Amino acid sequence: MAKGRSKAAYMISAVAEQYEIHPQTLRLYEREGLLRPSRSEGNTRLYTDHDLERLEVILHLTRDLGVNLAGVDIILNMREKMSEMQRQIETFVSDLNREFAARARGAGPEQKNSLIRVVDSTPTKNLGRR
Repeated sequence: MAKGRSKAAYMISAVAEQYEIHPQTLRLYEREGLLRPSRSEGNTRLYTDHDLERLEVILHLTRDLGVNLAGVDIILNMREKMSEMQRQIETFVSDLNREFAARARGAGPEQKNSLIRVVDSTPTKNLGRR
């Protein structure tokens, strides 16, 4: 969820009016799996700020770029996969930085059990080989 946004939930009629689309369009997006609004105890669709952000992307793709719903589905799935990969990379880099910092401090025996072997890259003299 974006910073500064509330945890409010909006009913389908309010969302449809705000984005100038028919409620049936929102129901279609849900049937196609593009949106997943939560439900109240009375089974009313409730759209969160996260749902609205996703709806804005869907509307941009369909209205402005002319992407069909199958294409929107592929694009949204790829965006989710890319976000997950980005999180994994950030975790990996963080772990790597911690490992390098520990080695720089002269880490002890746990250094032998590390996942990444650090090799001394000091240049050596040529020993007469040609």
